Amino acid sequence: MTQTFLSPAQVDELVASYESGATLVELGERFSIHRRTAAAHLARRSVPVRRRGLDERHIAEAVELYSGGLTLMEVGLRFGVSQQTVGRALVAAGIAGTAAGVG
Repeated sequence: MTQTFLSPAQVDELVASYESGATLVELGERFSIHRRTAAAHLARRSVPVRRRGLDERHIAEAVELYSGGLTLMEVGLRFGVSQQTVGRALVAAGIAGTAAGVG
């Protein structure tokens, strides 16, 4: 990946987007940086980073995709999380049969 430097104005925009609910993965795609770089920008601005996981607003879509035949891994790739994270979210949402291999 080519190194991308963000201007202070872009970092302001990154922070505002994150505080409005954007994920690190979304910020990475939007600013052409790695999600860890996005997290580092937030840390330098003393913005607490949310725990990584399947965002509440994506759970219904994840349930739909999984129920439609995608694997846990495929759903995880869609949202930038692990198959275990998807499995835990689906189990919490009451979807039976997703606990295998989740741990």
